[in-house]
Amino acid sequence: MTTIRLTPAKARKLILSALTGAGTSAANARYFTEAILDTELSGLEGHGFYWLQYYCAHVQSGKVDGKARPKVKALSPVSFLAEANRGFAHPAIEAGFSRLIPAARKFGIAALGVHNSYNAATLGYHTGTLAKAGLLAFGFTNSMPVIAPVGGTTPVLGTNPLSFAVPGSKGRIAFLIDQSSSAVAWTAVKRASDEGRSIPLGWALDARGQPTTDPDQGLAGSMAPAGGYKGFGQGLIVEVMCAALTGSALGPDMGSFMDNGKPINCGQFFIALNPATFSGGLFHKRIKALVRSIISQPDARMPNDRRLASQKRLRKEGLPIDSALLDTLQGFCA
Repeated sequence: MTTIRLTPAKARKLILSALTGAGTSAANARYFTEAILDTELSGLEGHGFYWLQYYCAHVQSGKVDGKARPKVKALSPVSFLAEANRGFAHPAIEAGFSRLIPAARKFGIAALGVHNSYNAATLGYHTGTLAKAGLLAFGFTNSMPVIAPVGGTTPVLGTNPLSFAVPGSKGRIAFLIDQSSSAVAWTAVKRASDEGRSIPLGWALDARGQPTTDPDQGLAGSMAPAGGYKGFGQGLIVEVMCAALTGSALGPDMGSFMDNGKPINCGQFFIALNPATFSGGLFHKRIKALVRSIISQPDARMPNDRRLASQKRLRKEGLPIDSALLDTLQGFCA
């Protein structure tokens, strides 16, 4: 395996060229490109370049419409529904945020549902965008079923992540939480299978519901929920927010992220609050005190600190990418 390093500028050009070369409109690729680049810079390799090859293949096969024009409907002054029209999630989310952000600033709270959507990729990028706009953000997305209920063996829920982003002062993020309902991301098990590696106990269960170190058995079975029944409960609420509230597909009814067939039709949901509306001007003071109480302890860190450290380091070192994957992505470029 040969690893090549790309500067952020070259990585951005590669991502944008691959998306547009595969058939994504330039307008739809803009926010999506920045999200993928941010994911790679954050050290989350399994969610950036790795998935880009599937995004491009899905455009070419027609599984996702790279030129779809999302439409945003106002359901009330503070409630919006973005129709992704079987296109990528990112342009629909971007269009929805253009309505969500001013509404939340004006009225104190606003919500956005995204319907008939696609993989939202790193959910924290979206909530982080809201936090940089000065809003306290909550985000949810559902996905294809890989988690079985406690006591069961048939997956009914996806890894179903949720994310919370807390605004800091001057357009910064104070801290950000982005976590799946499974013990680890599904991609971690898939990549272990691709590379012929075993996985630690606690990551996945086989088809009989027993812990396994074989990634292929785990993929044929189910992901282990984070914290047992608590992780399944978290995923269940995410499913309600993303499928029931937006009218999108439940996990068992959606298409797969891995093949070129049935459209995915998953959903996303975001809630944004204006801290100034509720806190009486004390929000940032309280957040600073909260953060100080944590980082003042030896070896303690805040959620998102590793991502920030990775971004600083990788901007200097360059972004690593396997040469074979680079060749694949370059094959999509215009």
